[in-house]
Amino acid sequence: MRHLTHLFAAATACAALLSAAPAAQAQGPFPSKPLTLVVPFPPGGPTDAMARTLAAEMKDRLGQPMIVENRAGAGGNIGAEYVARAEADGHTLLFGTSGPLAINASLYRKINYDPVKSYAPVIQVGYLPNILVVNPALPVKTVPELVAYAKANPGKLSYASSGNGASSHLAGVLFNSVAGTDLQHIPYKGTGPALNDLLGNQVSMTFTDILTALPYVKAGKLRALGVATVARSQALPDVPTISEQGYKGYDVSVFFGIVAPAGTPADRVTRLNHAFAEVLNSPKVKQMFAAQGLEASADTSPQKLGQFIVSESAKWKDVVKKSGAQLD
Repeated sequence: MRHLTHLFAAATACAALLSAAPAAQAQGPFPSKPLTLVVPFPPGGPTDAMARTLAAEMKDRLGQPMIVENRAGAGGNIGAEYVARAEADGHTLLFGTSGPLAINASLYRKINYDPVKSYAPVIQVGYLPNILVVNPALPVKTVPELVAYAKANPGKLSYASSGNGASSHLAGVLFNSVAGTDLQHIPYKGTGPALNDLLGNQVSMTFTDILTALPYVKAGKLRALGVATVARSQALPDVPTISEQGYKGYDVSVFFGIVAPAGTPADRVTRLNHAFAEVLNSPKVKQMFAAQGLEASADTSPQKLGQFIVSESAKWKDVVKKSGAQLD
């Protein structure tokens, strides 16, 4: 009987050790292999460039290389879904933007992830302000003058966007809502064609990112009326915001954030957050991003990004509904 008792005790101890093994392995060194930073857009764009800048600096902080992988399609949904379904071990991350992390959940009829529930927020990289620019032939120099002109000439003014549901489209929907105007939306297949027609005075204005608009504004080919964020842009400090010109709280920008799959261990999220924060605060990266018009986030904690995704998702749900835009 005593022999059986000893056997039972030994078997129980062995089972306990075996069950503990996966947990011990999960708490092993991190990272234990190269990391993947998924960009849900094609190579060569501003999002891709920012991701590659960050990834190149991470090896010195984490001891493992970080590989950028482009998984483009469906407005960022393909790459976002891929990361949402990846193993939650901290080795696969998404370099997301306003589209996949806030707007698309309302814009697309069906997406296979939830921007709030499918991810563990890691860090907000920053945001790229949108700016309202008009063709110089339009006889207005401020946002109030534009609104007065639009109301005096109903249906006459149009704004270009890079496509239905794009931030440049929804920015105009929000503007019409807060300003009481009826600017007509003209969608294009991309930012390039939209700008070409604006420069040719085929459309009156556009709400585009400051990086794209900056060369044309400085060359006098476009007139900047207002920055579409609450705070002024470092790239164009003399241009007032739309908010300070009488439309308080008007805020439209493209934000960039890094997230991991939901369930990623908190200690790994913290390690990643600290490493990315170090890179973002390095003089080299700060200078590069500032030159691209990127505004740094004041709070780089994971909690702040999580709260921001929730609030942005709610804001754009209402705007998308007003726009009537719906994509398959």
